[in-house]
Formats: sequence, structure tokens, C-alpha cells
Amino acid sequence: MTKPFAPAWSRWAALSLGAAVLGGALTACAPLVIGGALTGAMVAVDRRTSGIQLEDQGIELRAANRLRDTVGDRVNVSVTSYNRQVLLTGEVGNERDKALVEQTVAGVENVRSIVNELAVLGSPSLTQRSADTIITGRVKASMLDANDVTGTAFKVITNRGTVYLMGRVTQREADRATEISRNTSGVQRVVRVLEIISEEELARLQPQPGTAAPAAAPAAPVTSPQAPAAPTQ
Repeated sequence: MTKPFAPAWSRWAALSLGAAVLGGALTACAPLVIGGALTGAMVAVDRRTSGIQLEDQGIELRAANRLRDTVGDRVNVSVTSYNRQVLLTGEVGNERDKALVEQTVAGVENVRSIVNELAVLGSPSLTQRSADTIITGRVKASMLDANDVTGTAFKVITNRGTVYLMGRVTQREADRATEISRNTSGVQRVVRVLEIISEEELARLQPQPGTAAPAAAPAAPVTSPQAPAAPTQ
């Protein structure tokens, strides 16, 4: 039986509010945003090792600091790192700044690869940003409600109606999460920035009762832009 929608949304909303407050404290007035992994209970269900999670946080912080020094406040860039693969979303004023942002982040220690999804156009309105936040919440809530996908295995980022999925997941999980995202109201496009692992690897990553999760070996990154989502009924 499908779980009620409201509790899942409430759980996500509470986490989102906390992350938003933390993000505001870190970024102050600058338009740079860092993805930041949730700590505490969320660490236990993350398929990255605790060391990699801390490393991802360090990458996001160092990248944000370097971008402030390099491009200042003339760009609106979000830096999200998952297993040392960095996703760049947001807006820049020209192609030169787009390349400069990527070059700057590529120079950050421990960055393994970069997916540059920066758009060359003006910054989104407050209305657009609010809509993106709502879309992210809907996708996360739908994943939590689904019985055939582990929603906590995915990091969801939304920019201008495009949903980006990050995580270490099986092909089955990737396809299901894509389907859920594509059928979420407001989603225009889904881009998969995923590392595909086997079902055997997934079973090995699942912690047994009373034991710690084993260290995860890096999987090959898979970036798979999807066709625009079909209109929601």
C-alpha cells in the first residue's frame, strides 16, 4: 500500500527548511550556492562512505570560495558534489564566464569530474526559484512514497524546471527515479548525473544489522540528459 503523501512531504519540508537556513548562513549575500550533504541520520543511509561525504562537502566549500575570488557576484552558480563528481547549475552572463567557472572548479582538490549545466542568460526570478524549490520537494516526496525505489539514494537539484538526479544507484533505480521525476508536475526535463552500480554491488553496500557499511569503490559516472518530460495530466 502506498504511504500517505503528506507525511513524506512534511519530512522533506523540515529538512529543506533546515538546509535553506544553513545555506543562507554560509553564502551571506553572495549568489553562490553549495549543495552540502545532510549529516546525522542521513549519513547512515548514504551510499557514499562517511569520508567521501565529508570530502564532497569540502569540495563544495572550496569551490564556492574560489568562485567568489574569481568571478565575484556576477554569476549565479550552484556547486553540488556527489562522490567527487561536481554538477554546476545556475546562470552566467557569457560563455567566457561559463568556461572560467568550470576551469576554477576543476582546479579544486579531489574533484574527479565536472558536469557543466550552466546557462548563459539572466538570473531567474524569485518566482522561478520558488517554483524550483517546490518541484524538488515534489520529486523527493514522490520518491519517499514509492515502494520500489530508495529515495534517499538520490540527490535532487532543480534549476529552471530541469531536475538533476545524482547518486550511486542501479540501472533499475535510475530508470524508476527518472520516471517519477518526469511525471512530477512542473518538471520540464530530467538530467541524470548518476553512477550506475550493479545489483550485486548494491547488496554489498547494504549494511547488515550491527555492522558498518563497507567502503564503496568508485563506479563509472553516467551523465544521461533526458528528453523533455511529457505534460503532466
